[in-house]
Amino acid sequence: MLKKIFTLFLSFCCLLGFSQKKESSLTNEINAIIQTQIEQSKIPGAVIQIKKGNKTILKKAYGFAQLKDFNGNQLDFPEKTSINHLYDIASLTKVIGTTTSIMLLVDAGKINMEDKVGKYIQGFNQPDKKDITIRHLLTHTSGLYDWYPLYYRCKNKGETFKFIEELPLKFPIGEGRHYSDLGFTILGEIIEKISNKPLNIFMEENIFQPLKMSNTTYKPNNTGRKFKIAATSHGNPYEKRMVEDSTLGFKIKGIDPNSWNGWRKYTLKGEVNDGNTWYANEGISGAAGIFSTIDDIQKLVDVLRSKGKNGSKQFISEKTLNLFLTKDKFKNGLGWMMDNQNAFMKNAKEDTFGHTGFTGTSITISSKDNISIVLLINRQNMGLQQTKDYYNVNPIREQVFNTVMKYYGE
Repeated sequence: MLKKIFTLFLSFCCLLGFSQKKESSLTNEINAIIQTQIEQSKIPGAVIQIKKGNKTILKKAYGFAQLKDFNGNQLDFPEKTSINHLYDIASLTKVIGTTTSIMLLVDAGKINMEDKVGKYIQGFNQPDKKDITIRHLLTHTSGLYDWYPLYYRCKNKGETFKFIEELPLKFPIGEGRHYSDLGFTILGEIIEKISNKPLNIFMEENIFQPLKMSNTTYKPNNTGRKFKIAATSHGNPYEKRMVEDSTLGFKIKGIDPNSWNGWRKYTLKGEVNDGNTWYANEGISGAAGIFSTIDDIQKLVDVLRSKGKNGSKQFISEKTLNLFLTKDKFKNGLGWMMDNQNAFMKNAKEDTFGHTGFTGTSITISSKDNISIVLLINRQNMGLQQTKDYYNVNPIREQVFNTVMKYYGE
């Protein structure tokens, strides 16, 4: 009997040693990937959290929350980042906030994927938009403009909603996936109409508070709380280029770039980077605007990895979760990206899903392997490159994902 116990003890020790070695090797490789980018002045800093099952494999902050000032000069005393810093999660708002809100409304029986948008928004009952459904908005197949400088036409969310309702479609409905911020802006309006509450209040009461995401909010500078916040861009130089430079493919016929000049002339810290959200939606939209920490994001990610459960409580029904994580003909789910040709989940297993944000944020979840990766990078604080683009962080995302799967994929 003693011999058997001793043998089991030795086996346990071997497994523990192997696990610790694997964890150490992964940490060393991830450290090298991110630190190299910081040392080469490609990114200012990053925060990462990797989980396998209930175990946190790695949670670490690297580099700086703010490295450069508005003029592109390195600060004398750069602010180091930490796991407690809030990051502008950009388009992760679409999944963390808006998609989750729609899931909850589906569970409550208040909305259906095949509902016509015109059921909730009168302006969508006109001939060219009457066939657009909630599904079309969530899958970016509504035909709405992919991007439009709304602030040239609108000063607040009421004007913005009305303008999008009246804006002609850019693409045929349902015939192609054209990633659209405008579509998710309209989803935000629908959530407000169904709930009869402002979008941020609905999310606060139905997502952030129940999941104890106490450091997740729109417009953190207006909350009266003192947050540590990672800085992003120096004004909106890339959006200005989108309006002025026709080679990018965003220049809108009939818009004179000089007809509006409300560009911010300071480094953004606690103000959403996305211009349409800040200028034309009062800082709050279904497309962007949420600030959050690595731990808060992980709380929602854990719900998604646990078949919709928050601890012992069913937060989102498994039926609804499966509905949203079923691939369409464009290889994506409802709200969530599922196409494994995306760099942040390149060649992943079929059930993998996630999303990215323009500021440098990303989430990747492999349900089959029960693995999640949350990566927050404030790449824009480095300023535009000589090419007048922001540094592409997709290779970092891809390297991180491949490294994690090398050690923990099954």
